Amino acid sequence: MIELRFDLEDPWIKKAYELALNLHRGQVDKSGKPYIHHLIEVANQVEGRDAIMVALLHDAMEDQGVTTKFLQNQGFECNVIEAIVLLTKTGDDYISYIMKIKENPLARVVKIADMRHNSDLSRLKNISEKDIERKEKYTKSIQLLSD
Repeated sequence: MIELRFDLEDPWIKKAYELALNLHRGQVDKSGKPYIHHLIEVANQVEGRDAIMVALLHDAMEDQGVTTKFLQNQGFECNVIEAIVLLTKTGDDYISYIMKIKENPLARVVKIADMRHNSDLSRLKNISEKDIERKEKYTKSIQLLSD
């Protein structure tokens, strides 16, 4: 079982966690593990209620089609929703996407944690050239976001 390093006693973190569980039920990551493991690993790397909520929900719009209206109706605050929107890939080129994230401290800290976890090739059974290229891309992007 994966360790949770965040407080599920906090009602907002619990709400984000349960929503992420429901939204990503049946989804698996590149290593074949339940997708919620990735979200937990990202959330485990960040601090603070808002960052943890964003980490748990950072792929909800992109992967599950969740809307800002849905998140508003769930009661999430604007700063949390804004960070999730920024983390959702659009038609922008990748560098523009990263530079927009850099301007938002909440989105930035979650994206760095996300890319760190996605760069961990030890979680993959078979490492392809594409995986190595992705790791290099993320390493450069982490540097851009950290400067």
